[in-house]
Amino acid sequence: MLDAPQSGGLRERKKARTRASLREHALRLFREKGYQNTTVEQIAAAAEVSPSTFFRYFPTKEDVVLQDDMDTRMIEALERQPPGLGPVAAVRAATRQVFASYTAADVDVIRETTRLTMTVPEIRARALDEFARAIGGIAEALAKRSGRAADDLAVRTVAGAIVGVIMSITIPWEGWAEGRDFADSFGSIDEALALLEQGLPL
Repeated sequence: MLDAPQSGGLRERKKARTRASLREHALRLFREKGYQNTTVEQIAAAAEVSPSTFFRYFPTKEDVVLQDDMDTRMIEALERQPPGLGPVAAVRAATRQVFASYTAADVDVIRETTRLTMTVPEIRARALDEFARAIGGIAEALAKRSGRAADDLAVRTVAGAIVGVIMSITIPWEGWAEGRDFADSFGSIDEALALLEQGLPL
């Protein structure tokens, strides 16, 4: 699953298990009861934690749908790319590695959360914040690669362009949510990033 425990100390593994449990129970309850009819209290009870613990992991109910480890996998893969690669080429390579790491169960979860994001107005509105967070994460990774500050204009511009390209493929999400082949979606993202790498020729 997307939120499988990562390597690290006992405390980190326990936190990862709690986070994964909250998401698993939340998605199950959303399927059974509907998103609107499911409360944070019900999710917390199903995961055998308190509502306050839920909010330590997810600021809002919407975030339990939106926040998985996709961004973390992406940043870690980006940081592993050879320093000689340009920023967009490095992102393309990282994206391919992340896609290759997904299991069938991961893909099922992504399709489910994508459907919720497309159909629940509160989640869709909150998703814009997630794109902003993604820009910040990519900017941090690119800053390390380039030796510049994360708030450097060029770094922020490149990060914003990369996320904008990805948004142009993934919004309005109908493709993924309605059964479009997952590999095709990632292939389209790679093609779009290749256009960015080439200077967006028309």
